[in-house]
Formats: sequence, C-alpha cells, structure tokens
Amino acid sequence: MANNIPNATQARDALAWMTGEQKDLQEEKSIWEWMVEAIEGDFNENRSTGQIVFDAAISMIPFVDQICDVRDLVANCKKLNEDMSDQWAWVALALTLIGLFPSLGSLVKGVLKIFFLFVRRSGGKAVVKAVDSAMTWVVTFLRKKQVQDYIKKYLPNVDILVYLKNETIKVKNRLSARELLAAFDRGIKLLDDLTNKAKYIPGLKDKIKNTVAIVRKIRNAADAPLAKALAPLNEALARVIYRLDMESYLQRTAVRNTTNVHFRGTLPEARAITLMRTKEPRPIWLSKGSLENKPLRPNDYRSDIDKKVKEGYPPLHDYNIASFSKLSADIITGPARLYRVTSPANGAFGECWVTEEVFVKIKNSSDPKAAWRKYLAVWPHWNANGQFVVYDIPPGQSIKVWRGPASSQTNDALGDSYHLSGGWEQVIFKEGKFDNTIYYPVDTHGRLSLKSPIRRDAYNSLSPANKAKYQAVRSKIKEPNIHGPYDTGWGMTDFDEQLKDVRIGLPNISGQVINR
Repeated sequence: MANNIPNATQARDALAWMTGEQKDLQEEKSIWEWMVEAIEGDFNENRSTGQIVFDAAISMIPFVDQICDVRDLVANCKKLNEDMSDQWAWVALALTLIGLFPSLGSLVKGVLKIFFLFVRRSGGKAVVKAVDSAMTWVVTFLRKKQVQDYIKKYLPNVDILVYLKNETIKVKNRLSARELLAAFDRGIKLLDDLTNKAKYIPGLKDKIKNTVAIVRKIRNAADAPLAKALAPLNEALARVIYRLDMESYLQRTAVRNTTNVHFRGTLPEARAITLMRTKEPRPIWLSKGSLENKPLRPNDYRSDIDKKVKEGYPPLHDYNIASFSKLSADIITGPARLYRVTSPANGAFGECWVTEEVFVKIKNSSDPKAAWRKYLAVWPHWNANGQFVVYDIPPGQSIKVWRGPASSQTNDALGDSYHLSGGWEQVIFKEGKFDNTIYYPVDTHGRLSLKSPIRRDAYNSLSPANKAKYQAVRSKIKEPNIHGPYDTGWGMTDFDEQLKDVRIGLPNISGQVINR
C-alpha cells in the first residue's frame, strides 16, 4: 500500500481537483496533514448537480479516488454514530461500500457515485425518480473531456451505456452482506494506510484515533443492518440497470436516415377491415368474445370532466372519454417521461401517450407490436406504428392529464366478431405543439411523388376520394419537449400482404429524423 500513497506534487494536483481551485498546497503543511483534512472534511449531501458531476470526475484520478472513498466512508460512519437506528443511513453506507468493491473500474464507480448520491437524497421514498433524475447528470459526466479521453483510451468502440449496464449487473449479482462487510474491511485498511504516518504529527494523533474508533465501532455493529439494507440496494441497482438500458435503447433506435425507412403507407380502413376478416390465422392482437374493458359512456362523465377542465385539466371529446374503461384526473410531475408510438404519417405530438412503465411492458412483451395493438386498442388503419417519440417533463414542471385503462375497441364493419381488448393504461394530455404535416401525391402503384405536395388546409378541403390519393408525412416536430423519432424495431406492417405494397421513399426532412 505504501507505493500507492501520493507524493506532494500529486497531492497538490489532487487538492486543485477536489477544491476546484488551482492553488498550491501550503508548503508548511505536509501531505499527511492535507490527507487527514480531506478525509475529515464534511460530506455535503446538498451539493449542486455540477459539483456532483465534478466529484465523480475527480474520483477517476489515481489516489484521489482512494481519498474520496475513505472520506465518504468516514462521513457515513459519523452519521451512524449519531443514530445507529437510522436504517436509511445504513443503506447510504452500503452504497458507499459498493464503491470499495475491488473489481469496480473507475468509470463505473464515477457513474454509480452520481446515481447513489441521488438515491441517498431520496431517503428511500422515491428511488425510481431519484435514478431517473440522476441519468441526465450521468450523461453530462460521460461527456466531460477527461471522461471521453478515458473512454477513447480504455474502452474504444464500445457502446458505453451497454458496458455500464453490464458492469452494474455484475455488481448486483455479487451483492451480499458478506461482500459489503469485506468492502468495509478494505475501507478500514485503506483508512489505516492513508493516516498511518499522520499519527506522528502533533495535533493529528487524537483526531485520527477518534475517527478510526468511530469507523471500527460502526463496523462491529454492521452485520445485521447491512444484511437488512440488501433489499433497497437491489431495488436501486435494478433501476440503475433499467435506466442505462433505456438510454442505450433510445440512442440505438434513433431514426437518422430516412432512406432506410420501410414505410408502405397507412392502411386504408376498408382494406384493413378486409385483411382482419380474411387473415388466417387471425392476428393475435384481434380478440373474439365479450368485451373485457367496456367503454365509458360520455354522458355519465361529462359534468365531472367539465368541472375539472375549469381547473386546468385537458378537455375531452366524447371519443376520448369512450377510449377509457376507467378514468381519473392526475398530475404528473417531472422528471418523468411519456412515450407515444407513432409512424412517419402520424403526429409526434398527439393526445394519447403511455407511461414509461407501460412502454417497458410493451417493449418486453414476446410480440411488442401485437401487445401495443391489443392492450392499447389501436386499429391498424389508425396508426401504422414503427416509430416512437419521448416527451420529457423537466424537473419541477407538471402536466395535468387524464389516465386509466384503455377500453375495448369495436368496429361496425367487423360486427361482433372481433375487437381489440384494451386494458393497459393510457394517458391523455393536450398541452403541446402539433407537428407540421405535408401531404404527398401517391400514384396508382403506391409510389410517393415528391413533386407538388400540399399542406393540411388544402388536404382538408379535398373529397374523401381525392384524400386517398395523398399520403401524410410528418415534416417537422415542433414541440420542444419531444425527442425522437426512434425506431421501435417492430416494422411498419401488420399483414404479410402489405409487403407487396410499394415501399415509400420518405424525404429527408426534419420530422423524420432524430431531432436531438
């Protein structure tokens, strides 16, 4: 360990990093005095997000990471020394001990430091929101120059978010009370090594002795409380893994080149009905029998809804009300994300959304496209699907919404034979800017012509027969809180027969490629 102790030059560099000030260490102050002061320093739980990212970055510097680990360990132990019955303080200690796992790389440690600080602040009451809030700052951390330099040197050609996810899975898989206690012992050994020579400096001996005594006292009492901390630790790590996976998924599925979009247009209703009637075997998203989720009757709810509209909730048309089997008003406060499955012809902003929980449920289904159609009750002639967008609700902001399980959907042309089941939660809100849409002529062979497109007003003035000669294409996403579009990976067809249709070559316009 002695070879791992920094010299005075390294200490001066470390001090500059830890304080954010480029100043020399006082010459009369030895490296050992400085190190004890750093270890004994206050651990500020109320640091700004910028300081959090900075702290994660300096933890990647040799020697400094050891001092940071010991500082955090000492701070946790001092807090527990005041109240050893505080179970969340034990969880906070356990989060620090994970940073002392010997196989944990400095990049992974830096990322987990950010996640764990937000989790500690949550007090165990909102771990999901804490991890989601931390993700923005993890991305900020990963974009820092020194972190990018590290990645280019040690992890070239690696999907860094997938790497971090897999490394966090390894941490979660090895998590146990035994591992945490072993990490605690390593932390005490590191504390002893870092402070050993400082014991002989006048004025520091008693301070070090008291600090070590507190840490050892907490270690002696740690067996049962750390075992009890495993459940919230596993919950936090599971959410971190999920969050990293989702961020990687969004980056990998971004639509960047519209010449590769396999879009064959939106099915006309008549053709969709024919295919649903004649397809053998029938699509798995098409249900038979009685309705599982009966639609609400608008007249029964109109009065209550109109009262809520006066309170700022979005107005609902009768068809909106009937799209629910149960309905409640709610406020969603950021940071939060809503997801909307769409297509090149459908709006990025629209009325109907799902929460992240429901989107993950769809994504993890054996047949995501079928699950989306079936349980959110979306007819193929309504939405060709194939893309999705994300609506970010920033921290501190809120939107008023209507939410509840989607009702079963019927179609008069299908009679009582078939329906869409519904049952998964949908969210309706209307505060946002609608996209620009362009309507391109389509010839008798289904080919889209980029010449002579028309705008919405002109399209709306056409007869139904003439409207059928145009294909809507989203030309610009105007709502600033929306990012996308992303490729679902499900494809944009529901029937094999559609594969015979001419693939439409979409123009390379902003509404069809990732907007950020």
